[in-house]
Amino acid sequence: MGAGAAREAGRRTGAGGGRHRDGEVRGDAARDRPRLRRLRALRPLRALFAALVVAALVIPLSGAARPGIPAPRPAALPPVTAATLTQAYAANRANAALASRMAAAHGDRHRAAAERALAAPGGALLAFDGRGPGLVTEVFGDLAHADRVAVLVPGSDTSLDTYARLRTAAASLHHRLTRTAPPGTGTAVVAWLGYRTPGTVGTAVTTTTRADEAAPRLRDLLRELRGIAGPGARLTLVCHSYGSVVCARTAAGADVGDLVLLGSPGTGADTAAGLHTRARVWAARGADDWVAHVPHVSADLFGTTVGFGTDPVSPSFGADVFAAGPGGHSDYFAPGSASLANVARIVLGRTTEVTRA
Repeated sequence: MGAGAAREAGRRTGAGGGRHRDGEVRGDAARDRPRLRRLRALRPLRALFAALVVAALVIPLSGAARPGIPAPRPAALPPVTAATLTQAYAANRANAALASRMAAAHGDRHRAAAERALAAPGGALLAFDGRGPGLVTEVFGDLAHADRVAVLVPGSDTSLDTYARLRTAAASLHHRLTRTAPPGTGTAVVAWLGYRTPGTVGTAVTTTTRADEAAPRLRDLLRELRGIAGPGARLTLVCHSYGSVVCARTAAGADVGDLVLLGSPGTGADTAAGLHTRARVWAARGADDWVAHVPHVSADLFGTTVGFGTDPVSPSFGADVFAAGPGGHSDYFAPGSASLANVARIVLGRTTEVTRA
């Protein structure tokens, strides 16, 4: 065998100090392991980014297809107090009735029906604006004499057209509170659609932009409620889905006793302590809630932070995690559910009775 042939044979067999092909594969795999681990870690971010790209293309087109609905300007009211609460309710009901007639004349029967329901006699509208997607603040119970007040902050896809879901949730919680409150304890629930919520599918729902816009308005509401109910009332923020991001942006310095996160995609903070709130932080997620499959990551994309970081029900976040039962993302206020019972206990201050997850 010539020298060239010997070198070729040695290269193939590993003889003569050459590398065996299997050795090359093993060595390359060992060198590639760190890179493969990095790629696996990026998979949730890549999936999230892909969804954002699709949403950025689809949502502007679908949103532009719906024409605007005419509506009056909101009623011009002085700051609301316990003494003027009844007049404020009446003025906002009248505004909702006018908005309903304008929507009907425009041919939007669904919007007209939603506004007509809000204008019904006895309705307690603390605020109403029928323009665009719409804004509503509705009270269930006697706010002026309430010792315990829960403020429900909704998540994505909530507008006047879908407000009935939030209204049903608030009524369900108030019914539970009135049934279980100690004798002599006044309760009220405030359904707060006070911001323009993002769509479930779209870029806005993955950033804090809408929450940053909403936080000052929610702080204003809390101050207004404190002025109406009095300094002795205990306020609880009950925040669903993207609403938990809104509450997280509001929490620092807010005068609330408890902060309840339901079906939260994250808050933008790594820990409950990172919310910088004096409130006790609670979290729950139903066993069938799809939010469990949302990547709990945060990344900077083109100068914008996308995602909300640590899962609020994870031990590392540090919230008090309570049982929510087997329900899905829209079931937290279902009558008879574990989540509804536990939220009511938190609002009433009966925290030793809260069942843990």
